[in-house]
Amino acid sequence: MNIKSLLIGSAAALAAVSGAQAADAIVAAEPEPMEYVRVCDAFGAGYFYIPGSETCLKINGYVRFQVDFGRSSRGVQGGVYNAGANTANSSLTAAAAATQRDEWDLWTRGNIQFTAKTDTELGALTSYIEIQGSQSVDDTASGDNTFGVNQAYLQLGGLKAGWFNTYWDAGLAGETDDLASVAKNASIGYEYTADAFKVGVFLDEIEHSMTRGTRGYRNGYHNVGIEAQASATLGAVSIALLGGYDVEVEDGAIRAIATAAIGPGTLNVGGYYSTGINAYGNEFEWALSASYALKATDKLTITPGYQYSWNAANANKTAFTGTDDWKAGVLFDYQVVTGLNALVNVQYQDSADGVNGWFRLQRSF
Repeated sequence: MNIKSLLIGSAAALAAVSGAQAADAIVAAEPEPMEYVRVCDAFGAGYFYIPGSETCLKINGYVRFQVDFGRSSRGVQGGVYNAGANTANSSLTAAAAATQRDEWDLWTRGNIQFTAKTDTELGALTSYIEIQGSQSVDDTASGDNTFGVNQAYLQLGGLKAGWFNTYWDAGLAGETDDLASVAKNASIGYEYTADAFKVGVFLDEIEHSMTRGTRGYRNGYHNVGIEAQASATLGAVSIALLGGYDVEVEDGAIRAIATAAIGPGTLNVGGYYSTGINAYGNEFEWALSASYALKATDKLTITPGYQYSWNAANANKTAFTGTDDWKAGVLFDYQVVTGLNALVNVQYQDSADGVNGWFRLQRSF
């Protein structure tokens, strides 16, 4: 009886100890909820919220492989003939370089763009950085082998400041027209948008646009330019009127571009006038251009173009010569798969008496 009582008492004691130990066991803390990347649709497709903030970020860019061909094709980027640029990396004279034909060059470019946007009481706050690098075996002196910031700007509502493509960077569809001028400037300005209408005015630093000595006139310190554009989209028709004034030389240029969806494609027409050699117009006094972007299939777009110019500038861009010129060409753009396009560009220019162009593969993301 005593042994039985002892065994029962021992079992009860062990149960009590086990219960106490279980009560004292360490309980693991609940993990913090993980914050996954959220899609931001406030500013269009491709944006996501930066974790822990209300800022939306978009990352995009492209990788481009290109083969330039034609007379002294890589003497100037984009397959446009320029004998002087060809001699920069060889012992050829300009006259000898002008006889060079059937040249070609391969080059590659990488481009990545970061756009950050936040909604504020004063409008969207935007910052944009574009980094770009190009690499080619030839013509390092002409700037092909480069890497750096291609564009960078900040914008609050309509106020924009930084280094970026100006209004003059835009042209017609295709690769034939020369209506674009200085592609980028250090600028600050404001663009007002109201439904289908836009009006913008920007102040540019334009000293880099006209190299002193080479152009022969930028010897002062008034390296200031003013550009303004008014544009409207009315149904299938878009119109943009642009003007630029070079303060130092007291000359400027104006340009008008109109596009309209007609038939299976889009018609593009443009006109240009320059009062004299200036940062916004140094190729010719007058020019008219037209192109038609034909949507041949769901994947293929064919864009023929033509341009006629009056009173072209001399080689150093110091004066108009009184000579006229014309060029014609066609661009084929085929979408191989989503994100990958193959393009062929062929152009003929009367003054150069030759055909130039390029073949391009571009993967965009």
